[in-house]
Amino acid sequence: MTTAHPSAEHTAESSVFRAALRREKLAARLALDAARHSGLSAAIEGHLESLLDQHMPQTVAICAPVQGEFDARPLVTRLIAYGWRAAMPVVETAAAPMAFRAWQADSPMTRDRHGIPIPAERISASPDLILLPLVAFDARGYRLGYGGGYFDRTLAAMVLRPYTIGIGFELARSESIRPEKHDIALDVIVTDAGVFYTPSG
Repeated sequence: MTTAHPSAEHTAESSVFRAALRREKLAARLALDAARHSGLSAAIEGHLESLLDQHMPQTVAICAPVQGEFDARPLVTRLIAYGWRAAMPVVETAAAPMAFRAWQADSPMTRDRHGIPIPAERISASPDLILLPLVAFDARGYRLGYGGGYFDRTLAAMVLRPYTIGIGFELARSESIRPEKHDIALDVIVTDAGVFYTPSG
């Protein structure tokens, strides 16, 4: 039986479970063919757009998609035309909170130490909302990423915590990701199946 709350201990069993879950969910996402991926992405975009329409124009942080993730850039580019601003997280120092740089569709891009596209210009931006990609997630709003802990570390360090929106395919859903002490629950999760508010949201 898995616990519904973050564990105070980082156990070897938990690490093995989370690593296996990460591999399983990532493989399922990468196995989507182009047509299926496009259809599910269109559903995510529709639900996400409806959610963001409930907010006044603010600064939203997104990630450039990697490994078959949903691509939020087209939607956010449209939002920019309506007065929104956008940013992308940047790993500037290993094992430290991320910084955020302003982004637009025509921003010059480079790649970070992990090969992820990031804005080349060091124009700082402070996000009001963050769209966080999901490898796996559970109904309590806990997210499993790629294992670096960067988003949890960043959110924990922010004085004014942004509204957090997990973005991923419904196939990433899990009964529990076995959250640990450092994990921070998201406010809402958006998948191709809809918008799901968490206990935190």
